[in-house]
Amino acid sequence: MYQHGSQEFSLGGGAGAVALAPGFGQRGVNAGRFADLDLTVDLGARIGSREWWRGLATLGALCAATWALSPGLMRPMPGAVPQALTGAQAEQARSQSFTPLAYGANSGRRMAATDLVRPLAEAPERPMIELSAAIGDGSDFADALERAGVASNEADQVAQMVASATPLAGIAPGTRLDLRLGRRANKHMPRPLDALAFRARFDLRIELARVNGALQLKSIPIHVDYTPLRVEGEAGGSLYRAARAAGAPAHAVETYLRAIGSKMSVSTIGSGAHFDLIVEQRRAETGEVETGKLLFAGLQQGGKKLQLLEWNAGGRTEWFDAAGVGEKRAGLTRPVAGYQTSGFGMRFHPLLGYNRFHKGIDFGAGYGSPIYAVADGVVNFAGRHGGHGNFVQLRHGGNMGTGYAHMSRIAVSAGQHVRQGQVIGYVGSTGLSTGPHLHFEVYKGGAAINPKAVNFVTTSLLSGEQLRAFRAKLAGLLATPVR
Repeated sequence: MYQHGSQEFSLGGGAGAVALAPGFGQRGVNAGRFADLDLTVDLGARIGSREWWRGLATLGALCAATWALSPGLMRPMPGAVPQALTGAQAEQARSQSFTPLAYGANSGRRMAATDLVRPLAEAPERPMIELSAAIGDGSDFADALERAGVASNEADQVAQMVASATPLAGIAPGTRLDLRLGRRANKHMPRPLDALAFRARFDLRIELARVNGALQLKSIPIHVDYTPLRVEGEAGGSLYRAARAAGAPAHAVETYLRAIGSKMSVSTIGSGAHFDLIVEQRRAETGEVETGKLLFAGLQQGGKKLQLLEWNAGGRTEWFDAAGVGEKRAGLTRPVAGYQTSGFGMRFHPLLGYNRFHKGIDFGAGYGSPIYAVADGVVNFAGRHGGHGNFVQLRHGGNMGTGYAHMSRIAVSAGQHVRQGQVIGYVGSTGLSTGPHLHFEVYKGGAAINPKAVNFVTTSLLSGEQLRAFRAKLAGLLATPVR
């Protein structure tokens, strides 16, 4: 509101400015008979005067009129609700909207059908279907074809044709099969196989195609280079990271560290050490590369050089150094899962009835429990041996030997090589025995000693023809060029 004494505004300019009309609510020159009527009383001035009370009454009348004419201040005003879409209209609107997949999105659908569209009595058959399948783990070749839609009799026929080119057992699980199924006479019969192609082996691809109504097989050999991969480099701050950065596969580096660890502590390898790895590798002419197991592990630190080659000796595969010395294995395996019932030394014999020197220790165990070789060795004797009953004697390295008595059954024969933990017989009560148990003896230089005082170390050694074959293979691997 403007006050009575508010200044009138005029257009900006010079002396010829034109005055505007009187301010809103002010007395005009030609106001007429309502010249003294003030419609906008200032309620902040002349409080209690007639003009003030008239202004207050006018304000109250305006508020009452507003309240009377309002639709209702405390309840919502009803609005028009659009009619829900149904039928073709709803389908058309839905096809043009964006909807989350979780709520059944179908964005991109074609527009709803018009009266010009007529449904087909039967959908036309596709002339052929191209698809890819895989041989599952535990399933055979014919099963994979049947799951892809090939008829059972035709799948068996194809499996026989493939078996003539390569053993089916040699086809690895996960092998991809590219198939093309042809046109069928009706929908109630499977489609015929028109073409099949897959990688049967790393060095062989097989293709089948239907020619003049009959399937024909074609074997396509793939040239493969079997040159091993050789990686060398400096250990730096981390031997593992340095070997991986040089291009050695992760599984080969892990095996390399275990092999080196069998001869020395890996923590003592300095940053200036030079590592040398040779890994199996196959490179196909089609570009695929596969790496296999670690063949050679070498390490040179200062003036010391370590060269290790994996070799099988006596049924055990382990890492041998260039001199033909294998891994050291410390400690003896417990000969039977039982508890000790008698110790080494003089004791009263329960059957003979007098004191007698006991040359071993006894283990109580259930009848038929397996008896294990405590270390690698050669069977020196296996058979009946007086009071020992069924008895096995093993010869170990370092002029050491062990004996196992009172067996119910012997599982090895004389001259046989056995490994640590191998079953050599079963607990019994043969010979001078009061019940099922194992009598265990340890010999040094042919004399019985206390088994509890022994913890001998065994080491495999190569000699003779085996050592010559080992060194020949090592020399061949060292001739491999560096990657």
